[in-house]
Amino acid sequence: MTLSIDEMALLHGRCFITPRPWSGVEIAQILANPHSFAITVPHGFLLGQTVAGEAELLTLAVAPEQRRQGIGRALVDGFCAMARQKGAQTAFLEVAATNTAAIALYKAAGFAQSGLRRAYYHSQGGGAVDAVVMLCVL
Repeated sequence: MTLSIDEMALLHGRCFITPRPWSGVEIAQILANPHSFAITVPHGFLLGQTVAGEAELLTLAVAPEQRRQGIGRALVDGFCAMARQKGAQTAFLEVAATNTAAIALYKAAGFAQSGLRRAYYHSQGGGAVDAVVMLCVL
């Protein structure tokens, strides 16, 4: 199943407060980059990119009512496979330190914390949230 850019933006809006959700225009701009790619499944999607042997997981969104059913793990596994196929040896991502479910998902998929970016994300209420940087050898 392929989600349209508008469907991805709507889903992203349902999934994110901090960091803020991405608009359809922002998603389209990411996908216009020849290094970027999307993986879509019913109720979820992932955006990634590969450059110079390194892959970045840009965002992952799974419909809130469909979580804990393996969709996120399938997307992360698909990302790692696609990144390897595109020549990446390592992959990294940033995740809000408060998003413990996502951190657990990434750890289960082989990512480990490699850094911390203090006050990286800003919430709509004006507060700041640290970003955990995670790395995986592919």
